[in-house]
Amino acid sequence: MYRCYNPKRFLKLLLLDSIGVIILLLCMQIGKLVFSAEMPPDGVFLPVVMYHSVTPSTTSDYQITQEMLRQDLEYLSTNGFETVSVKELLDYTNGIGGLPEKPVMLTFDDGFYNNLSLALPLLEEYDMCAVVSVVGKFTDVNAANDPHSDQYSYLTWEDIRLLEESGHVEIGSHTYDLHSMDNRAGCSIMYGEDAEHYKAMLTQDLQQLQDRMQEETGINPTAFAYPFGYICKESIPVLKELGFVCSFTCYERPNYITQNPECLFGLDRYNRSGAVSTEAFFEKVLSKE
Repeated sequence: MYRCYNPKRFLKLLLLDSIGVIILLLCMQIGKLVFSAEMPPDGVFLPVVMYHSVTPSTTSDYQITQEMLRQDLEYLSTNGFETVSVKELLDYTNGIGGLPEKPVMLTFDDGFYNNLSLALPLLEEYDMCAVVSVVGKFTDVNAANDPHSDQYSYLTWEDIRLLEESGHVEIGSHTYDLHSMDNRAGCSIMYGEDAEHYKAMLTQDLQQLQDRMQEETGINPTAFAYPFGYICKESIPVLKELGFVCSFTCYERPNYITQNPECLFGLDRYNRSGAVSTEAFFEKVLSKE
């Protein structure tokens, strides 16, 4: 609530807030237009879960406890769901191999150290796989300065290599240094920005993470997660030119996988909040609505 001593100032702030809400709603509608397409009825239903941090005891909209993750994996296993990797999806879209009867994809954003220390042991126990998308600067700066706290640290390059070598994790890109709201909304194009300038900016950032990843781990990520879910059509050619084969949004909608690789760009995901139970969360995720 505003503490208003000047009525004109209050009205100005209220107007700015209203404009901000309208812009956010427009961005969401544009995002839907960029990636929405009517899927044929024979497409394979694929729910995708978006996790972030897995902590010993703390929950929030973007944190769950290790016990909650265990309950999620137990629920999926008991109900016959099998996790699939980016490679399996790509092979299927290219007519190579099939998918499980009840596929599901697990993703983790931001590159928290607890994805290795707390999540990986459960993935191994339940023989499941996941995509962990990292922010390059978080690894180069934050992890280097303050590594290996389950509660808040980010993955080091060595941690990332260990995740990949586990056989249960594919490493994805979450940009090198665009996970912020300082100048633009994540990696989206700014109002009035020249398309060529945007392409050069995004190419430079994504290539920087690809280069660092190759130097430190030998890994070449092919999956991309949009920071904050902000998407735009101008990003798609850049992703393809850099060798990415799929991308993830934050829209909570079902996916249908066809034998067309284009369907892997703009996979929608359901955010796993720590505020709801496993049963309530998956009732929503698996509703196909």
